[in-house]
Amino acid sequence: MASNLSIKDFYRGKNILVTGGTGFMGKVLLEKLLYSVPDVGNIYVLMRPKKGKSIQQRYEDMQRSPLFDRLRNEKPSTLKKIIPIQGDVLFDNFGLSDKEIDNFAEEISIVFHFAATLRLEAPLKDNVNMNTCGTQRALNVAKKFKKLVLFVHLSTAFCYPDYAVLEEKMHAPPVNPAEVMHLIEWLDEKQIELLTPSLLGPHPNCYTFSKRLAESVVESEFSNLPTVIVRPSIVCPSYKEPMPGWVDSLNGPVGLMLGAGKGVIRTMLCDGTLIAQVVPVDTAINALIAIGMIEGSKTEKPEVIPIYNVNIGHQKPTSWGDVLVVAKDYARKYPLAWPLWYPNGDITTNYLAHEYRRIFYHMVPAYFIDFILFLLGQRPFMVRIQNRINQGLEVLQYFTMRPWNFPCPNYDSIHLKLNEEDKITFNTDLTSADRDDYMMKCVEGGRIYCLKEDPAKISINKSYHNFLYVLDWIVKIFIWLLIFSLLAYLFDPVKTIFSYGGSFVKYLPILGSTVFDEEN
Repeated sequence: MASNLSIKDFYRGKNILVTGGTGFMGKVLLEKLLYSVPDVGNIYVLMRPKKGKSIQQRYEDMQRSPLFDRLRNEKPSTLKKIIPIQGDVLFDNFGLSDKEIDNFAEEISIVFHFAATLRLEAPLKDNVNMNTCGTQRALNVAKKFKKLVLFVHLSTAFCYPDYAVLEEKMHAPPVNPAEVMHLIEWLDEKQIELLTPSLLGPHPNCYTFSKRLAESVVESEFSNLPTVIVRPSIVCPSYKEPMPGWVDSLNGPVGLMLGAGKGVIRTMLCDGTLIAQVVPVDTAINALIAIGMIEGSKTEKPEVIPIYNVNIGHQKPTSWGDVLVVAKDYARKYPLAWPLWYPNGDITTNYLAHEYRRIFYHMVPAYFIDFILFLLGQRPFMVRIQNRINQGLEVLQYFTMRPWNFPCPNYDSIHLKLNEEDKITFNTDLTSADRDDYMMKCVEGGRIYCLKEDPAKISINKSYHNFLYVLDWIVKIFIWLLIFSLLAYLFDPVKTIFSYGGSFVKYLPILGSTVFDEEN
């Protein structure tokens, strides 16, 4: 049943605190709130100095992003509502003074807690300190807010790998979160590293483990705070807002597609028949904003903590194989600039086939290029890059080699609870979306916003692409001739078989001389 309260009415005049506001999803949240809810109160964004830049410099850089173009052009005054606050979830009270906390206590109505490390391969201490302890610190601060209406915790749909079906409910953590938080505080790095495998249990990495513990921490505070847990699946570039295909990170499927388009990723363990569990970033943010209104306007506290699996895999089923087909089609029509090699990678479920391709298509060319650079007096870099790519693939392959099932009744009900205007402005239903067009826009967005390439130079890219296509075939033929020649040299029966090829084989480079010259 549609709500009588609109999202604009709910957020009007409310002050909001956002952690992780400079991240991929955080920035989209800020832009959407200011553009679609211009009467929202101030939005305080927790930020820390980074790479020699103050929070003010980082904020100014963020505002210059194409993401904020429509705000700057249509509603520039709303940008004044973003107030950067120097703080960090790695510190108690975010490192803020008692006076600052007291001021927030009188102002903040809603907290969006997005801050997290997304480095799946990061060690346990880093993940727990940021994702679990950081969540506990955020909750401790929120408990001081006298006007708090809702604490929205951003989790992940992949934090329960030991369940074949992850419903919108809580599951007990494998260990006590409080004990793990104390453990990383008192033990040194080596001791923690030794304990990590036994602590992780079914978890493939420390990221999903720490996010699972964080959910338990949030649930434990539900009796004291109005909280909600939101679990997005793999967050992908925007579907429509603020522009189609916007993305500022090479994490996830877009990074893989761009890496493949550049010819540096040519193999990956992935089951092409599995459904890709993804959600566009603007759709996820629409859901989060709507959830804030739905849960924050309830007059009676729910008996259990509300949980939403935010995912469109069931609305628009798309397999990883479908993604690969569209990505390859795009790469051939609109090739990326100056790929390292002809982009013709593939996915497989065969570990041996993957390892063969990884060695001969990733590592051997990388060592060859570094050797050439060494001879030219340049600094080698390709082996280092490929090692990082291989490390990233090893982490991601866990998620692409098994099925994931995320029932989403709470998420699907969002659309039904919005009034007609909000259903359009904060759309969460993509059942009628053009799937192929969206995937094309994803790659295009990665090209423009991440790689900073000029789409106007496609014709030049095509010429180079065609050259690499021919070169790729020449090299493949040369390698197979070498292999066949070696086999003919070592095994007489193989040589005899090739000799039946007569003049055709005789004039083949390498193989012909191996098969016929020795006979003469």
